[in-house]
Amino acid sequence: MSREMVIVLDFGGQYNQLVARRVRECNVYCEIYSYKTPLAEIKEMNPKGIILTGGPNSCYEADAPTCTEELFELGIPILGLCYGAQLMQHILGGKVERAEVREYGKTDVLVDTKSELFRGVLPSTTCWMSHFDTISEPAPGFTVTARTQHCPVAAAEDLDRGLYVIQFHPEVLHTQEGTKMIYNFVRGICGCSGDWRMDSFVEQSVRIIREKVGSGKVLCALSGGVDSSVAAVLMSKAVGDQLTCVFVDHGLLRKNEGDEVEAVFGPDGNYDLHFVRVNAQQRFYDKLSGVTEPEEKRKIIGGEFIRVFEEEAKKIGAVDFLVQGTIYPDVVESGLGGESAVIKSHHNVGGLPDYVDFKEIIEPLRSLFKDEVRKVGLELGIPEYLVYRQPFPGPGLGIRIIGEVTAEKVRIVQEADAIYREEIANAGLDRGVNQYFAALTNMRSVGVMGDERTYDYAVALRAVETIDFMTAEAAQIPWNVLNKVMNRIINEVKGVNRVMYDLTSKPPGTIEFE
Repeated sequence: MSREMVIVLDFGGQYNQLVARRVRECNVYCEIYSYKTPLAEIKEMNPKGIILTGGPNSCYEADAPTCTEELFELGIPILGLCYGAQLMQHILGGKVERAEVREYGKTDVLVDTKSELFRGVLPSTTCWMSHFDTISEPAPGFTVTARTQHCPVAAAEDLDRGLYVIQFHPEVLHTQEGTKMIYNFVRGICGCSGDWRMDSFVEQSVRIIREKVGSGKVLCALSGGVDSSVAAVLMSKAVGDQLTCVFVDHGLLRKNEGDEVEAVFGPDGNYDLHFVRVNAQQRFYDKLSGVTEPEEKRKIIGGEFIRVFEEEAKKIGAVDFLVQGTIYPDVVESGLGGESAVIKSHHNVGGLPDYVDFKEIIEPLRSLFKDEVRKVGLELGIPEYLVYRQPFPGPGLGIRIIGEVTAEKVRIVQEADAIYREEIANAGLDRGVNQYFAALTNMRSVGVMGDERTYDYAVALRAVETIDFMTAEAAQIPWNVLNKVMNRIINEVKGVNRVMYDLTSKPPGTIEFE
């Protein structure tokens, strides 16, 4: 699609997705690329601006991630954040060294409100610092525009070259006016008009899909989750009865979910789709037998999905395109969108067998973050209760069961999860908590039930609050709600004698267990 764009060059920071997400909140399209991206490719993309992310290294070390000085001579506004700020100063002749006092956490920052970067920002504002090194002397041509008690150069700018640096992290919510700063950069300094909107995305996507597919037949992988549901309806709007949606019930869904998906998208549903349900539970259980390693489980589930689709395609006849509900965080977290380490491989990103029997894979949501996918769903007229349903991973309960997956373990976690979700809804917390589920640990422990000794599994409850699913905090579920869930699970779910609540934030943890 032809659109104005800001690119994020990733130097290994944990907030690379968050930076891109904040830019998109300004209605400006943004993509993440590795710092190793050749300068010629960056020029070819013709970005309106560039943002350099943070990273874990010291820029003055011999093997530290770096970039060429020519990057700063493109005539494009560039904003360096944290490591990106230090690196820009280091390359352009400033001085970066180990800080005498490390700043970490919420910090009061004094800013020069005459700077375009800080237009409308309070003179003293709370920001999130996280750095061992500091810019002790700005590079020639730069003027200091912010400082803290321990950081003499918390921000600086070279107006002639359109170069800006910020030592803190404006992209995180702890920086109270960070969104305003990023808006000032992309909409003010870069001059972006803000043409990235979901109504235009739907319109352009439908047109592009129609042109690409032509008269071809399309097979859509429909799980019933938000991503695949929106992808299916978008494809249906574009190609109509050329689309067949195959729903693979792999036996790793939530309780009764297979029947619920069929009720919505099947023959009695409201959508003009060719719907095929494949009951393949035992097939997946057999493939997963004895497998305990999380990445291996993901790859087995993803590979088996493709095999099932191939088989269904042969029954349907010639199929030209396979549709998947891949979204942008899937791409980035699989190591394909930046420089940060692979967090997990996704069942619908990369690693596809060479002999997949389709001409091409279409991923219509590949460029979108989760909240953008929901907006597209609403634009397409999908009911809110479907658009805002709980996120559910492609590998399903396969990654909410620690260790080997068996039919008995699936039954346990389905029952526990159903109780948990029911009680969260009964307490009126279902729209306030962004994601919540029960997982089955691989831990068994001694208990006492009915005066008898038991040796059963422990269930872990997870609930998080998040805006973008890239960072998250554990939700503070009322004690009486947790206590009721615990009592019901232990009394109603055979094979469980212990219930725990996971308090871990993301980072350092992930939202899912594996």
